[in-house]
Amino acid sequence: MTDQKTPDSVATAAARILLEIKAVHFCPNDPFTLTSGRKSPVYVDCRRIISFPRARAALMDMMVQRIYATIGYESLDAIAGGETAGIPFAAWIAERLDLPMLYVRKKPKGFGRDAQIEGALRPGQKVLLVEDLATDGGSKLNFVDALRRANAEVSDCMVIFHYGIFPASTADLAAKGVCLQGLVTWWDMLAVAAQDGLLPEADIQAVQTFLENPESWDSKS
Repeated sequence: MTDQKTPDSVATAAARILLEIKAVHFCPNDPFTLTSGRKSPVYVDCRRIISFPRARAALMDMMVQRIYATIGYESLDAIAGGETAGIPFAAWIAERLDLPMLYVRKKPKGFGRDAQIEGALRPGQKVLLVEDLATDGGSKLNFVDALRRANAEVSDCMVIFHYGIFPASTADLAAKGVCLQGLVTWWDMLAVAAQDGLLPEADIQAVQTFLENPESWDSKS
């Protein structure tokens, strides 16, 4: 693997936490089917994090330190979680930052106030969008658009896990003026799994082949 794909200390720590709580799965010979219908030899289940208090606390602390380092200490007015997986993480981050928390529905509620954003949002507030993971970034665009329709300022999206293999995930958000950041990618995860001897060489090669060209990966190749 190239230096570009060598994880930093935060990515390494986050990868090891996710591996320890069994949120990460490598199965090149019996691939998973993703929501898109795409076959994948890897799968991450960030929802498992909520059941591990020490692991989730460590990851949330990493997220907060990343916010301080890249966004600032006094540059946000609220934290918004995307329905549904982003909600608990947004709540824990908002508590650490002593900021209001919101959540954004995938679509308006459909009755009552027909709200898409829950919580108290004032026009002009600077809001950080939080999600558990990002694949191609499509759902993030929907949440950003909803927040902006409510006159929020959104320039950053923070996730725990960023697939890091679909250029659209960062390019489409960047085109809207939003920076996508994550603690750990599949490249980081594969490097740590290989370093710690968690995968045989054949599986490492199969996963690397997928990461290099996920759109045309074939488990039999």
